[in-house]
Amino acid sequence: MKMLMRVLGVLGLLLVLVLGTGASYAGWQAHEFNASMDRVYAVPVPDITISKDPAVLARGEHLTHSVMPCAVAECHGGDFGGTSKGPDMGPVGHFNAPNITTANLGAAYTDGEVFRLLRHGIKMDGRSVRFMPMQDSNWLPDSDIVAMISYLRSMPPVDRPNGSTEIGTLGKVLDRRGMMPLDVARRIDHEHVELAPAPSPTRDYGRFVGRLCTGCHGQQLTGGPIPGAPPSIPTPLNLTPDKSGLADWTYEDFAKLLDTGVRKNGKKIDPFMPLAALARYDDTERHALWAYLQSLPPAPFGNR
Repeated sequence: MKMLMRVLGVLGLLLVLVLGTGASYAGWQAHEFNASMDRVYAVPVPDITISKDPAVLARGEHLTHSVMPCAVAECHGGDFGGTSKGPDMGPVGHFNAPNITTANLGAAYTDGEVFRLLRHGIKMDGRSVRFMPMQDSNWLPDSDIVAMISYLRSMPPVDRPNGSTEIGTLGKVLDRRGMMPLDVARRIDHEHVELAPAPSPTRDYGRFVGRLCTGCHGQQLTGGPIPGAPPSIPTPLNLTPDKSGLADWTYEDFAKLLDTGVRKNGKKIDPFMPLAALARYDDTERHALWAYLQSLPPAPFGNR
């Protein structure tokens, strides 16, 4: 009995040490996250001129509803008035996109500051934006970003208060471990932003469009559970031409998925996926993305 009590005592002490070490590690990672978010980036605000040209506004409308889906319901909304019902990821945090019309945050930013935000993930105060995945979409050429800003400025003001965004300790740890990008500007090489070539239905252009999928499907696009996500968040699928992914798919199967949200096996894609944005991809973007996905080496599901 005495031996058993000693063993239990040792195990209890080890458990306390492990828990204490884990708490210390999490606390340090949260401290590092907070310090990084307080950093002010010395990236200048460009001088740009927005346009009222109908062709420019049409391009901006397409982009904000598709490849850079600011206008999806889960983000700033179709009227850009923001949302108070964004993703709730439990201990990771909950996220709400703000009202970016001229009745709210849009009035605080100059056109150049919006451009810098979209290119570099830097807010008007010089600090990093949170959760907004500019590291995956800042490859658009200057003309496209100007088109988006021009379209945004043409939208009517929306009188709607901003919801709150709170990042929990788990979210901060996941960010620092490179498992969930929440501190956006830290992930961008501000001196050498790689821009995409002119849009074409090719793998080269599709490589950039494919970056928009990495936030959920992982850097290798093999899917698998999102680190730290609660059970309510669906598990992203494998997008490589592996037997667990798109091995037996045709372009027609892929196009049907984008249009209807229905997979080859007849199952509906979870609404967590931005189906409204995918449905608005044009033929060039669709063929480019498909060409890129088909060029990937087949990899098993979950190898994020």
